Amino acid sequence: MSQVRDFAERLIDNIERVIVGKRESVELAVIALLCQGHLLIEDVPGVGKTMLARSIARSLGCSFSRIQFTPDMLPSDVTGVSIFNQVSRQFEFRPGPVMAQVVLADEINRATPKTQAAMLEAMEERQMTVDGVTHILPRPFMVLATQNPIEYEGTFPLPEAQLDRFMLRVNLGYPVLSDEVSVLKRQQYRHPLEDLEQVASVEDLVAAQEAVKSVRVSESVMEYIVKLSRRTRQHADTYLGASPRGSLALYRSGQARAAIQGRDYVLPDDVKALVIPALAHRVIPGPAARMQDISSRQIVQSIVEKLPVPGGDFDFTGEA
Repeated sequence: MSQVRDFAERLIDNIERVIVGKRESVELAVIALLCQGHLLIEDVPGVGKTMLARSIARSLGCSFSRIQFTPDMLPSDVTGVSIFNQVSRQFEFRPGPVMAQVVLADEINRATPKTQAAMLEAMEERQMTVDGVTHILPRPFMVLATQNPIEYEGTFPLPEAQLDRFMLRVNLGYPVLSDEVSVLKRQQYRHPLEDLEQVASVEDLVAAQEAVKSVRVSESVMEYIVKLSRRTRQHADTYLGASPRGSLALYRSGQARAAIQGRDYVLPDDVKALVIPALAHRVIPGPAARMQDISSRQIVQSIVEKLPVPGGDFDFTGEA
């Protein structure tokens, strides 16, 4: 796993030239990238959500596209449209902004549900269908969506089906004092993103994505993952729990976290570190829990604290 670890370290160190003091969040973004998953960044304005997406694309030399979601957008503004060519007397497909390797869906919850649904096929099946014709999306393909958790006026909450398609949800948060001072110093003359260099190729990323799949997960760790997901469905404060896709997201992200740390086997600690980013956004609290201001994060945290961690010797074979 040294290949994946070296790749991830180069990528994370490069991104940190722009995103200061948020290594854990950057690492989660790289984990989602290695798992071919999508990332939901939920935080207040001005903390670097857009810069994180741009930094990932520039570090890998990937094509980048930004979609600024607004209430008057149409699905064709995302997927593209077929236009009739008067000369050739045929319809020609004009691809939309979703046809890129790294797609920033900025303020995705400001679009109507109809427009939001245009992303569903692309996120899950890596393809999109326009006028009955299926177009394959480039590889790698990653959607980084942002939304503001504070200002809800004029927004449309993401449906459960779309939330479930995001592998991880992260929060950047405000920087500490010393990091914010560092941000001011770095941007005195120009933005550090302008000087950000490519540190890896798309081929390196694809190779790392394939290598992550070979990380071993023992039977007991698999059972631990499934039990965590099942407990979210059975919890008294839950209206809707995590789906089997959530279990798979926790499984895949655990493999990536282990590979980043140079291991070819997953530990229960990998699962515990990722359970809230992977499952919390898939859990919908019930009416009584909302009345008591109990969040999905608190529900998942209580499950982790009560569920026994599998014991055993998790050696290089991946068996307990």
